[in-house]
Amino acid sequence: MSSITASSVGHAELATLKALALSGGLDGDQKVSCSALAERLDASTQTASRRLQRLEEADLVEREIVSDGQWVTVTEAGERALQREYADYRRIFERDASVELRGSITSGMGEGRHYISLPGYMRQFEDRLGYEPFLGTLNVELGEESVRERGRLSSFEPVTIDGWEDDERTYGPAYCYPAAVEVEGGESGAAASDDGDTARFEDAHVITPERTHHGDDQLEIIAPVKLRDELDLADGSPLTIHVTEQR
Repeated sequence: MSSITASSVGHAELATLKALALSGGLDGDQKVSCSALAERLDASTQTASRRLQRLEEADLVEREIVSDGQWVTVTEAGERALQREYADYRRIFERDASVELRGSITSGMGEGRHYISLPGYMRQFEDRLGYEPFLGTLNVELGEESVRERGRLSSFEPVTIDGWEDDERTYGPAYCYPAAVEVEGGESGAAASDDGDTARFEDAHVITPERTHHGDDQLEIIAPVKLRDELDLADGSPLTIHVTEQR
């Protein structure tokens, strides 16, 4: 088994991954020859071949070798690696980098209420987030484009809620990102735009537990208030989450 991971590939491999994406690798299989790739990278054919092999071993691309070349696809892990690079450049040039995620409200399984209420977590929420969260999470099902955008959060520095243990079990860490929740047509007491058509709650956090049963299309949000009531939300309500890096 290869010891190469996505986090261990170097800048040369990431440049190769970017070249593949620019030529259509995010859209499905593309026909690639090492000689043509080498020309784009200003490198030797052997170097291009070696970089492709390293990307494959790190699960950033998938390859099928054929007689006249190879079919190459950038994987989801490869796309996330490029998203992290993109987010880093935004942080350099735009200073206040943010991610905008869109989705709709969905019912959760009730686990959020239980875990948030545990003293080992609650003490850290109060100390590190500055508030005691409402006992429950707002569950959001993300749209397809936002599932991709979510990968950019991995480049943000989170507010870390440490794991802990009691006499019965060990509880894993969680990572929180400052977020504002915006709803079209809101009529609540949250801050609203001048035309009254948009309600926005600023002091929330996206929370991503290290151990979770949710897929990347499911997002959880905590806040010091019950957001369903504050923003007049129901299952299926569309909303936008503006996620920023902690300051």
